[in-house]
Amino acid sequence: MNDTPLMRRLKFRAWHRGTRESDYTVGGFFERYHAEWNAEEIDWFERFMEEQDADIIGWALGTIPVPDEWKGPMMDKFLKLDFVKIEN
Repeated sequence: MNDTPLMRRLKFRAWHRGTRESDYTVGGFFERYHAEWNAEEIDWFERFMEEQDADIIGWALGTIPVPDEWKGPMMDKFLKLDFVKIEN
């Protein structure tokens, strides 16, 4: 399921959000976890991609609360930020 047109499209969208911060955050999340996603988790990510960059970054940094609709295992993984690589 990882090399389907849908997954290639999601990967592109994850890495081309519009801001560098969002690219690293959403793209890094995709790279780290997409291989283990089931259909429900892929659907979650597709919907997540529709959110505004400012909201996603705010949730990641903890400056704004995560809405109830996004809370759950996928958001828990996202909030770890263990996938963001900072280069020197």
